[in-house]
Amino acid sequence: MTPIQLLVSDVDGTLVTPDKKLTPATLDAVSELRAKGILFTITSSRPPIGLRMLVEPLGIALPMGPFNGSSIVNPDLTVDEQHTIPKLTVMESLALFARRGIDAWIFTNRRWVIHRDDGQYVSHEQQTIQAGPLIVDRDELYVSEACKVVGVSADFSLLAECETELRHLLGAEAHVARSQDYYLDVTPPGYDKGSFVAAIGKRLDIPPQAIATIGDMSNDLPMFRAAGTSFAMGNASDAIKAQAAHITASNTDDGFAKAVATILKANDEA
Repeated sequence: MTPIQLLVSDVDGTLVTPDKKLTPATLDAVSELRAKGILFTITSSRPPIGLRMLVEPLGIALPMGPFNGSSIVNPDLTVDEQHTIPKLTVMESLALFARRGIDAWIFTNRRWVIHRDDGQYVSHEQQTIQAGPLIVDRDELYVSEACKVVGVSADFSLLAECETELRHLLGAEAHVARSQDYYLDVTPPGYDKGSFVAAIGKRLDIPPQAIATIGDMSNDLPMFRAAGTSFAMGNASDAIKAQAAHITASNTDDGFAKAVATILKANDEA
């Protein structure tokens, strides 16, 4: 590997355990990166508020990429760059989810808007981002401010079908990818985790070949392609692993920390 100067990590399924915890090994790994002069930041499908609890323990000083990298926020959550989904695209996405019997959520920069508490994923998301939803009968007021629309279902096969269907329907008008087996994200067109990696690399004057990325889902593939080195988590599907340069252990077995160890060893040997 070219010596790595920057590591950009996904969060859920990668940096944190299934119960959304940072392990001691992960915290130590980020400290080791810092000690070796390697920069670190995160990008996630989460809204900005869902990243705030990671800033202090990880010592994040660089901008972060919420909403699958379509926004850029500073560690204090002030907005550096923000994009929204075209209104017609939001409406088309909501209509498809309704036809398929899939719950739909809208995230703006400040609000998480839902129609009902499903008793499963709403509480899960609330625990993850440590913020509650706004329950409304009508969501028209939030359509023009949507940074992310999420289709939510326990029927993973159905969401996989809808992922393909939405991509054909929306084309270049949105970025469509699952961030979890149970979440199908629609985010602003022209921006993804890969564009976030490219933007941060440009700001820091770090070439792509000196950047490493790590993730576990299809929404992480753009950042794999934007970096010289990529790691797929052990809990990723075979399809995701096939598109990464390296495969590490799962997020239940400190896969992030093991990937960092690989990076540090390669840098030492370069």
